Amino acid sequence: MTVVVKIGGARAVNPEGALEDIADLVADGEQVVVVHGGSTAVDDTLESLGEDPEYVETPSGVVGRFTDERTMEVFSMVLPGKLNTDLVVGLQNAGVNAVGLSGVDGGLLKGPRKSAVRVVEDGKQKIRRGDHSGTVKQVDADLLDTLLAGGYTPVVTVPMLAKDEDQWLAVNSDADRAAAAVAGALDADLVLLTDVPGVLADLDDPDSVIDVVDSAADYDVLTDAAEGFMTRKVMAATEALEGGASSVVVGDANADAPVSGALDGAGTTILPGALATDDATEATEVGQ
Repeated sequence: MTVVVKIGGARAVNPEGALEDIADLVADGEQVVVVHGGSTAVDDTLESLGEDPEYVETPSGVVGRFTDERTMEVFSMVLPGKLNTDLVVGLQNAGVNAVGLSGVDGGLLKGPRKSAVRVVEDGKQKIRRGDHSGTVKQVDADLLDTLLAGGYTPVVTVPMLAKDEDQWLAVNSDADRAAAAVAGALDADLVLLTDVPGVLADLDDPDSVIDVVDSAADYDVLTDAAEGFMTRKVMAATEALEGGASSVVVGDANADAPVSGALDGAGTTILPGALATDDATEATEVGQ
């Protein structure tokens, strides 16, 4: 079994437990690919430089980052630099032979750039240009399989490669959806770790976790319950299953043994049967 673990970048997420759990899974012979984001760290870096992060809302109500050229520079410094290195070092200290990769390395993650995005401002739809974002449409599964077969644990982050006219360039992409693309390409189980115990039926009740989603009716309940950042998690889960992932679990990064716990049923497990519906989660091209 191959497991893709997406470690969230929220401030409340402590990755140490996940890294220890991943080390145990690898020691037991499981193949694991780690994918991570880092929006909080990017925001902190921008603010330390005296610049404000910019978020926009799409017509479908999804909030995402607008990545201008300066923000893209910070992304390239923070994600494949410090954050990726920190996770690789943490796994090495846990006994895992980890290898850090960004989506541009070996052309691992590729897809179209969308420099213009449709947003809602003051109740009106507008077109914003100059965005450096894209959506992962192609994953070099052979590269990941080669590393896994060699006993390495890939640690993957954005940016991804996108064609701009006749040249490649690095652009931002939503890390949840990048993890979904990786899981689909590897026919893997996907674990999306975040700072809540799963998708909640009632946002005011932490015990109202939706356990299993395996039918069209379950999926309707799931999409109705998902709000805010969880909308993107459900979107990523949908894309992962459509791409060939075996299952998706949204779980608590701060729980004991968060990855193996999620695989054993903790959190919200979404199975391929959930996609037997005509309802589709509207995708957005706005970056993370």
